[in-house]
Amino acid sequence: MFDSLSERLGGVFDRLKGRGALTEADVRTAMREVRIALLEADVALPVARQFVDKVTEEAVGQQVLRSVTPGQQVVKIVNDALVAMLGPDTAELQIDVTPPAVIMMVGLQGSGKTTTTAKLARLLKKQGKKVMMASLDVNRPAAQEQLAVLGTQIEVATLPIVAGQQPVDIGRRAIQAAKLQGFDVLMLDTAGRLHVDQQLMDEMKAVADISRPQEILLVVDSLTGQDAVNVAQNFSDQVPLTGVVLTRMDGDARGGAALSMRAVTGKPIKFAGIGEKLDQIEPFHPSRVAGRILGMGDVVSLVEKAAQAIEQEDAEKMAARLAKGQFDMNDLRGQLAQMRRMGGLGALAGMIPGMKKAQGAVEQAGGDKILLRMDAIITSMTIKERAKPELINAKRKIRIAKGSGTTVQDVNKLLKMHQEMSTAMKRLKKMGGLKGMLGMLGKGGMGGLGNALGGPGMGDMMGKLGGPGGGLPGLPGGDGNIPPELAKFLNKKK
Repeated sequence: MFDSLSERLGGVFDRLKGRGALTEADVRTAMREVRIALLEADVALPVARQFVDKVTEEAVGQQVLRSVTPGQQVVKIVNDALVAMLGPDTAELQIDVTPPAVIMMVGLQGSGKTTTTAKLARLLKKQGKKVMMASLDVNRPAAQEQLAVLGTQIEVATLPIVAGQQPVDIGRRAIQAAKLQGFDVLMLDTAGRLHVDQQLMDEMKAVADISRPQEILLVVDSLTGQDAVNVAQNFSDQVPLTGVVLTRMDGDARGGAALSMRAVTGKPIKFAGIGEKLDQIEPFHPSRVAGRILGMGDVVSLVEKAAQAIEQEDAEKMAARLAKGQFDMNDLRGQLAQMRRMGGLGALAGMIPGMKKAQGAVEQAGGDKILLRMDAIITSMTIKERAKPELINAKRKIRIAKGSGTTVQDVNKLLKMHQEMSTAMKRLKKMGGLKGMLGMLGKGGMGGLGNALGGPGMGDMMGKLGGPGGGLPGLPGGDGNIPPELAKFLNKKK
């Protein structure tokens, strides 16, 4: 959702970084463009003005203008200001109290409140919490049944429905049931309205009085843009919100709601919904979002996604095969499936430092459709052909192309990509360790994939991920040391 803002800011900073020295006039001109970019992204006017004033004040200091790399210094100042605007730290749920901890979900109708309730319940369940959900929405038809269905899907208990009960009575019954059955967390899905009215606010206050929730989370649809901030302000004035959940962060909204929310309400954004599926929610990390906006990538999130997507058993089998220098079409197919589970090529490119432009190239080349096409080609091969790709001659290529609905050229590209990746795997066997593993993403790995996607130009762009040792920039085998945040994450995993 930040693509247009990221593109505009990227253009401004490219011009700044292209100059050896900066004057105060250069900085002020750039900041005017930043202000226009923020306003076009639907950021609230007072927030945009305050942001630009703060950045300008720091950026025109002598320490910046006389530094060796003034353009990069300005980018760092903007990055720090973005992090401060979004919130300095990731805000955790405060539910370490005497059970049951009550989380009350509030928001307008259609913001995705019920689905978000189920997503959070699933997330808490994965963290080892015993969770119960209760729907207090007696206005919207089948709202209670919807939560019950979602509860069945994620295997989380829901409060039995009693026809005719009012929200406050349902809340009392839910608390009693959660206490008696030893639940750690009780999630209350309250009713919404098409717009903010006093009846809605009174109902929310009454429920809050009897349940005394540890968390009152406002669910806001980020696609509503500037109006989302007004809604948040109205709710914040009426009930003591503890945080915000932004839904549809995967949409094509301009990002202004996310950037304005904390500054206007003073409440942290705790979670972001990034898709319709029940596992598509993640904690909101201000520093990572700021990095993505400025095209700096988000390596830590990339590592986390990889950890979630890769099954332990599959990883062990793959490691055993790599130790022998083996890499056939079945292995390649497994790698492509993992890429899809991690969000696809476009999402991955956006998380890698310096690859923001490649993300657009990936989308132009067909994005995730390419991965599906490659999978179709491998599926059209026989078991023997997958195990020994060298068996595939001209006649077999024609048969495989017809069977997968592709062309012989597509089959050739895939075979070439496999050959390059296979060579990289053999190199990995000789190198060993983390340096070798990251080398997979160098010229032979991402470069080979790039060639298959969009020819040599794309291959060169993706191959540039590999530094002298073939690894990601800033990682062992790349152009520097591990970034501090990534080092901290890796040590925690150990």
